[in-house]
Amino acid sequence: MGSFSIWHWLIVLVIILLIFGTKKLRNVGQDLGGAVKGFKEGLKEGEADVAKPAVGSSDAPVTPQATGRTVEGEQTKG
Repeated sequence: MGSFSIWHWLIVLVIILLIFGTKKLRNVGQDLGGAVKGFKEGLKEGEADVAKPAVGSSDAPVTPQATGRTVEGEQTKG
């Protein structure tokens, strides 16, 4: 048995072409290529967002409202 030879793959390709036709396969290929391109662009945008420094002055205090994080603790009068 082992792996398939080139003749096996050619027969499978001919059967697929007969079933689906070249136009439908071309459309599927274009859709798949567009999806891969969009995925790569999304990865690049994600890397660019991570590399951006935080906007704002480093002297200003960071508040939970500014960062969107919830901070738990006790409030003391001082």
